[in-house]
Amino acid sequence: MRAIVVRRERHEPELIELPRPDPDEGEVLVRMLRVGIDGTDHEVLEDGPGSFPPGDDHLVLGHEAVGVVEDPNGTAYETGDVVVPTVRRRLDDGPNEYFDRGEPDMAPPGKHRECGISGAHGFMAEYVAVSERRLVEIPRRLAERGVFVEPISVSEKAIEHAYASRSPFDWSPQRALVLGNGALGLVTLAMLRQEFDDIYCLGRRDRPDPTIEVIERLGATYIDSRETPVPEIPEEHGGMDFIYEATGYAKHPFESIRALAPNGVVALLGIPDSWTFEIDGGSLHTELVTHNKALIGSVNSNERHFRRAVRTLRALPEWLFDELLTTVAAPTEFEPAFADSDDQIKAIVEFASLSDTSDQ
Repeated sequence: MRAIVVRRERHEPELIELPRPDPDEGEVLVRMLRVGIDGTDHEVLEDGPGSFPPGDDHLVLGHEAVGVVEDPNGTAYETGDVVVPTVRRRLDDGPNEYFDRGEPDMAPPGKHRECGISGAHGFMAEYVAVSERRLVEIPRRLAERGVFVEPISVSEKAIEHAYASRSPFDWSPQRALVLGNGALGLVTLAMLRQEFDDIYCLGRRDRPDPTIEVIERLGATYIDSRETPVPEIPEEHGGMDFIYEATGYAKHPFESIRALAPNGVVALLGIPDSWTFEIDGGSLHTELVTHNKALIGSVNSNERHFRRAVRTLRALPEWLFDELLTTVAAPTEFEPAFADSDDQIKAIVEFASLSDTSDQ
């Protein structure tokens, strides 16, 4: 079968042939339909995986995926079910409190592996074998958009934790700001418009630009960070009750403290490179304390968030995904999907369609 991998000491994706997997007991053989590419995949290519699967000199890429059950292998699934795999796996067969209580997303580094990222093969292959406990079924009509379930689940968790941090008091947020106008930021913006009166998105692009068009079609206000830096946002647009940071720009968490309204919260999802710079730590500390502001970090998601993401995917407008999905590449011509282009919002590799699987 065909698979797209990264090899040791390499920084470019490569198409190779691998044996079709034989599922073990409790595993399902899934034929992949579509696999998405995001910033994490580019980081894996640039920096190398955190680790390779034991005994292998390559890592199968891809953690945003949707597929169809090819062989249920005695599990509760049926042939033809459309499924999305979760990302985190146990590090070994020993006890793991995070996985045991159904919260693998809360496991710190050294307590998990991540498919297509570190220590476990991903889903960018024609077939994968996945434990039935690591699959979430989605409606067949959502199959073409199924690659968005995983990123939506990540935002579901971050938003859940933001609200939880404000739960001890009466919090009635009205303004939300998304930092970053990539695919994740735009999907999150669409999610937030359901709950907030005013939504904003910050980027660094010149008009005309497809992401700005999506932002404004969602009824949001575009903020160009070159004209209005994050610390100046309150002067232009008022304080933000919720800020979702998806850029990995290391100064943004500290700048966001100033941009928050009293009682506001920032959810941090971007992971920056090392960068040392000066901040007025005392002033920011005072701002957090005297205005009851909060910064929270969030990474990955668990099965509950995946299931919630399926409901969210169903509710979001279809036109949004038509606009976001700018590149659909075949595995034999995958290069455009990994290209770095301002015109590219979301790229995927398509291994098969539902009609292909129905014909077999």
